[in-house]
Amino acid sequence: MPTEAIMGLLVPFLGTTLGAACVFVMRGSLSALLERSLAGFAAGVMVAASIWSLLQPALDGSEMLGRMAWMPAFVGFWAGTLFILALDRAIPHLHLGEDEAEGPRTDLARTTLMVLAVTLHNIPEGMAVGVVFAGWLAGESAVTLAGAATLALGIAIQNFPEGAIISLPLRAEGSSRMQAFAKGTASGIVEPLAALLTIAFARQLVPWMPYLLSFAAGAMMYVVVEELVPQMAEGEHSHLPVLMFAFGFTVMMALDVALG
Repeated sequence: MPTEAIMGLLVPFLGTTLGAACVFVMRGSLSALLERSLAGFAAGVMVAASIWSLLQPALDGSEMLGRMAWMPAFVGFWAGTLFILALDRAIPHLHLGEDEAEGPRTDLARTTLMVLAVTLHNIPEGMAVGVVFAGWLAGESAVTLAGAATLALGIAIQNFPEGAIISLPLRAEGSSRMQAFAKGTASGIVEPLAALLTIAFARQLVPWMPYLLSFAAGAMMYVVVEELVPQMAEGEHSHLPVLMFAFGFTVMMALDVALG
């Protein structure tokens, strides 16, 4: 595998790891407003990435279908949405700030359920990175190396606060610093694994690339609407999470247009 692809797969995971490492330099957990603001930033990045890094290339790659060029993006988007919905129902997990776990009933520890929630969140991000690098490796004209690298960088940027959001509360709930760091880091390992699995079938995936790009977009948008937007709106009203959403959106948009 080319060095560029290897680096692209590892950069988002590095973002999570560095965020989880905040547990060694910060005391206590993040304030509720800061957590909501970081969720808004992550949501903005993911929405922008879904549009410019995934849906736009999917539409560009379907131009030969003429008036039906929307169909692969439409079908793929819904497939990705329903896929994450199925995982959401099948995997027990506990979102930050909530007392009752979602999914099947289980006796797993609260901290484990919190890590599973973030892991579930990271699956579509890993798929997205894997799909764009698979497209580049397979010579798909709608996907460039710069575009793939930009997506990986954007996800790494929003993974940094995610790593802190998972490790710091674990520390506050009684885990040691090393345990909190390890669990925060482990929540991001699914991203390079999902990306590697996608790249392994790169050649076979070329004819389906528009569907796969939009599949990843649908999966990411499900996470934004089901998890991050409600988290932004929790607690006392504040405009800061919305401003952070706009900041994350414009940062990712600028990166994609300038570098992609």
